[in-house]
Amino acid sequence: MPTVAIDGLELVVHLSPLEKLAAFRAGDPRFALSSVSEVVVEPNAWAALRGVRAPGTGLPYVIAYGTRRFPGGKDLALIHGGRRPGLRVDFDGDAPYSRLVVTVADPQATAQAIRSAAGVA
Repeated sequence: MPTVAIDGLELVVHLSPLEKLAAFRAGDPRFALSSVSEVVVEPNAWAALRGVRAPGTGLPYVIAYGTRRFPGGKDLALIHGGRRPGLRVDFDGDAPYSRLVVTVADPQATAQAIRSAAGVA
């Protein structure tokens, strides 16, 4: 399961080697905390997905890892497991993705830590 951490002025999503392979990524995704516009705990992380997977790995309600493209932008999905809670982080125009949707061990605590570090409500 991915872990989300604050590293200085960045939000970092730590992925295992297998998760990086599934997401078609070489490294851990990093986002400037200044680009965070909203942090939401989603009761069903799958409901926060938008667009189509390209590239990445996906099987509905099992795994969605990788880039999701939609008209006007792209999101990063790092979801596994059934209809479980997840974390949605929205970014402003300066970030490489419009949104991060990720399942983490404790979405509430992780959301609060990101809100505090990024200074968003």
